[in-house]
Amino acid sequence: MRGTGKRRERTAEEMGPPNGFTMLPWLLMGMGAVSNLLHGETPDPWIGGIGVLLFNSLYISVVFRAFHRRSREAPATWWLLGTMTAVTLFLALAYGGPWLLYFPLLGLAAGSVLRGRRLAQVVLPLCVVAGAVAGYRDGWGAINVVYGTFISAMVTSAVLTLSETVKELRRTKEELARTAVEKERLRFSRDLHDLLGHTLSVVVVKSEAARRLAPRDIDAALAQVSDIESVGRQALTEIREAVTGYREGSLATELDRARDALSSAGIEPVVRQSGPPLAPRTEALLSWVVRESATNAVRHSHATRCEIDVGGTPERVRLTVTDDGRGADGSAAGSGLTGLRERVASAGGTLESGPAPRGGFRVTAELPVAALVSTELEPSE
Repeated sequence: MRGTGKRRERTAEEMGPPNGFTMLPWLLMGMGAVSNLLHGETPDPWIGGIGVLLFNSLYISVVFRAFHRRSREAPATWWLLGTMTAVTLFLALAYGGPWLLYFPLLGLAAGSVLRGRRLAQVVLPLCVVAGAVAGYRDGWGAINVVYGTFISAMVTSAVLTLSETVKELRRTKEELARTAVEKERLRFSRDLHDLLGHTLSVVVVKSEAARRLAPRDIDAALAQVSDIESVGRQALTEIREAVTGYREGSLATELDRARDALSSAGIEPVVRQSGPPLAPRTEALLSWVVRESATNAVRHSHATRCEIDVGGTPERVRLTVTDDGRGADGSAAGSGLTGLRERVASAGGTLESGPAPRGGFRVTAELPVAALVSTELEPSE
């Protein structure tokens, strides 16, 4: 059952945002007109057939251009939409009945292309024209045609506008995350510089004092040496605290480090992250897996591309690191991955490593969103 859920999730993710293909099933609204043609209920059927073919071709052209801003706003798109309007008017006036449903389809095409004020400026006159033609051909049935045309245009435009806004927000979120990582790196480098600069300055000064005092006052010199030892121990403690706080940062930070390390080694990094928020201990474990896997790829793989994929369900998170290098050679699955496998297992997860199906090497870690037990996170040597 869990495998089925994962397949469904992957399928939904692969579907992605709306695109031109999601607009094609609405062409089935025109099947009534096609049925009339096939049953010989349409005068001059060859004219109707050409009209259907021309309308469908124009509809497909318009909706596929609608999902790229440059092509959507190009003059050619307006010419296509205008031609589609003329064909719709001709078919509706000539045949009526089910042919009037081409007006809602025209509304769908207009809604996919138009946004904001332009939508109102086009759709309202279109609804008036649709109502007049449908009233002439179908009487009170014109109400349904007008309603369908209006709703088709407005809902389509609203949904696509929302989808574009979500994509823009995602891009902004990613940019903010990268900026936060850079700021954190700068903060840490400054903190470490200040800490080491102060400590080393004190050590140098006291070392010089001990050297000068040693020939004439050995006790005073030893006191300076003792101070140097105290300063060194205190500095070591402070550095460990600083580095520990930095290493236990977010998984996003570790992914960014892995991206930089791979790029520096001439390996193209491909990083994808999705899924629910993770508990700090789960993030820490996955960070160690990312670090160890990226290090192995840099040192041993001779790869040109490395993919890091983080995703999962509300209950479990899955991390996959795959490179296209020469695969396992006895060093890729060394003590580092062995130790990580034990830690991941003690947290209620699994870690598998070995040759990837298409060559190269793959590491896969799966963990509960919240780790089950406390685990030691220091990497094995």
